Amino acid sequence: MTTQQGPQRQGRSAAGPRTLAEELRARPDDALAALLRSRPDLLNPVPGDLTQLSARLSSRASALRALERLDRFTLQVAEVLATAPDGTGLATVRTLLTGPAKVKPHPGATPLTPADRSAVAAALPRAIATLRDRSLLWGPDNGLRLVLAVREALAPTAANPGRTGLGPTLSDATVGMSPARLQQLLASAGQPATPDPVTAVDALAALLNDRARCAALLDTAPEAALRLLERLVWGPPTGTVPDATRPVTAEDAQSPVEWLLARGLLLPSGPGSVVLPRELALHLRGGRTHRAVEPVQPEPAPAAAPRDPQAVDGAAAGQAHTAVKTVEELLDTWGLTPPPTLRAGGLGIRDLKRTAQALETTEQQAAFWLELAYAAGLLAPDGEADERWAPTPAYDGWLQRDTAERWSVLAAAWLAATRVPALTGTPDGKGKPRAALGPELDRTLAPSVRRATLALLAELPPGTPATAAELLPTLRWQRPLRGGPTGPDGHELRDDLTAWTLAEAELLGVTGRGALAAPARALLTAESDPAEVLAPLLPQPLDHVILQPDLTAIAPGPLLTPLAQALALCADIESKGGATVYRFTPVSVRRALDAGRTAADLRAFLEQHSRTPVPQPLGYLIDDVARRHGILRVGAASSYLRCDDPSLLNEVLADRRSADLRLRLLAPTVLAAQAAPDVLLAALRTMGYAPAAESAEGDVLITRQDSHRTPPRTAPAPVPDGPPGPSPIPARACAEPTDEAVAAKAVPIRARAVRTRFDFFMPGSTSDAHRGHPEPSPGARVPARSRSRARSPVRMEQARSRLEGARSRSPRNARHWRVCVNPACQPVEGFPA
Repeated sequence: MTTQQGPQRQGRSAAGPRTLAEELRARPDDALAALLRSRPDLLNPVPGDLTQLSARLSSRASALRALERLDRFTLQVAEVLATAPDGTGLATVRTLLTGPAKVKPHPGATPLTPADRSAVAAALPRAIATLRDRSLLWGPDNGLRLVLAVREALAPTAANPGRTGLGPTLSDATVGMSPARLQQLLASAGQPATPDPVTAVDALAALLNDRARCAALLDTAPEAALRLLERLVWGPPTGTVPDATRPVTAEDAQSPVEWLLARGLLLPSGPGSVVLPRELALHLRGGRTHRAVEPVQPEPAPAAAPRDPQAVDGAAAGQAHTAVKTVEELLDTWGLTPPPTLRAGGLGIRDLKRTAQALETTEQQAAFWLELAYAAGLLAPDGEADERWAPTPAYDGWLQRDTAERWSVLAAAWLAATRVPALTGTPDGKGKPRAALGPELDRTLAPSVRRATLALLAELPPGTPATAAELLPTLRWQRPLRGGPTGPDGHELRDDLTAWTLAEAELLGVTGRGALAAPARALLTAESDPAEVLAPLLPQPLDHVILQPDLTAIAPGPLLTPLAQALALCADIESKGGATVYRFTPVSVRRALDAGRTAADLRAFLEQHSRTPVPQPLGYLIDDVARRHGILRVGAASSYLRCDDPSLLNEVLADRRSADLRLRLLAPTVLAAQAAPDVLLAALRTMGYAPAAESAEGDVLITRQDSHRTPPRTAPAPVPDGPPGPSPIPARACAEPTDEAVAAKAVPIRARAVRTRFDFFMPGSTSDAHRGHPEPSPGARVPARSRSRARSPVRMEQARSRLEGARSRSPRNARHWRVCVNPACQPVEGFPA
């Protein structure tokens, strides 16, 4: 059994692997390592075995990422394999790229010379190897198979013809077509009938794949039908027609579209659309899948003449020094006056303008320096409640390095950053301008475009400049699928990033006069330390200045960092450039004195670092400001203690119990304290003194213990025993009686049923109903009706007895009665009498 299985295994191995997992198992370790380096997303998370790795390789997301890293020719080879049937050989792929040698190419295709065909044949093995190494393709050369996710992403369809512009195959386009209709297509095309639909589709496909028979069929087509096919041949392969699914025969065809539909040269792709079959499109194209094949990378062709490499390095080194000093000046300014952070993140427009004015640059360049410091970790929000932008502790360590090392930190951060400062101020999706240091400036495409752009500059001869337009054709060939979104101007994000990269590289000193500098080459290759390459090119820092009689100091070159910081403390920078001009003013000298310097210190500092003597006007300025400095003193105190007896104040000051009050003698009769006034009063009383509080005007305050009061409150309502009754509704407004005899006898003047409850309003009542009328004046005349009823107390008793009887008979109805016994009662307006 063993001897019989041996040849079978050898034959299976010679025929190639059966699955992708089997192909992975046959790879050596270095090949698997190369696969993981080219597709790092496979390691997140780390696969447990090769079976898991194979499944992850077949996922759509991973396959699309791998396709984005292919160059144009390798991608074209993958598109050819997606167009051809699975298991296609290498020779067929080459034929689909170049077309058969003896077939006349389509007039719309780029003609291929023998040299071009040789270039395709030479580049094809490299492209196949790349697809194999990245596990996008597996199988032997005579049976190449794309990974299923790659085929699904690249295979042309009617809805998505892809970069080839082809449509679906005839087999795919006739899915769902009735067998009778297939037989009609065969008959109209002049082909014999077949026994079943499968053989009918095969017969139609064989007709279109046979160049001689297909050409003979097209020779019989009307001229208008051929012009219609020419419009669809290079894509898109679909067109719109009314009622595309109607069955049309050769005898019924009257229009060019119907002539093509009757013979299967156009097939319905929907109720109102038709599609050109892939086989016919390849026949019309001359057997080529692409209009133009690019097997070789186009090389940049700079129009500018090369420049002296030493001049390029010198210009780049000078700009690198300027970049370092600009970032230092920016962070020193923000360390003293940190701007606030916006609620949505980023920097406000006013703060950006203020920063640009301080740096004497544009807002766009100020945003670049801010983003550069942020990417290098030298700037960040402080994280407080009122968040502000401020330098980080790493900035202090960055200042201790020399200029070359500081530039190396900035350049490395810029090269790897996803931040795009040029987007500052551009409108976002809602039409609002994007803020500097905001969260909307990240673009994942930026690092790869920066590195690719600088790599192309590095491939040019030293000192050769190039523009973005000259580099873009090569960049598009290297990564055709990594163009990014298209902006409103019709340009891809990659086009803008390339131009921004060249501009930022010039600002940072990566390039000089448009050409790549030597330190940047070291930064890209990592073969040497960029700081070591840059250090000899930087101007040597100076330890001296030249003082002028017009109160200025000239630094003929870059100064040592301690000297520059000390000089900036006592003078203001007036102009920058090759030589920096500092100006001494009373404000700048006072700033140095406020920092603890004395006039003698300033004179000694200037004499030590000046190549010329200290001018007399500058000495007068220093002495005059120092003489007036500090005469007036400003301090802070929480309270004070005043007394006309200096001996008593000295006694309080000498008492050990007053140490916690932190007393200080300001004048013979005034002590300042850091304690609050109430704490000072309590402490002095504890020590046995009898102090009095004093107002801001100097008057003695009469103090007493305050009695605390609450805000206005209402009294609590008593809790009823049982369910609460309905609220009273006043029926009429009543006035107080003026006749004491009538009030004493409580003579009723009116009784009326109202909707509330049974109640009596007695004279002198303070209810809301009686508050409606003012009290009658003494001597006022009582109405005659009231006097007549007052003479008949029997009526009052009769009314009372009737109401009491009604209440006893029906307690429910009794609460709907209300009687007023006020003789001066008047009907309430709006109620019936």
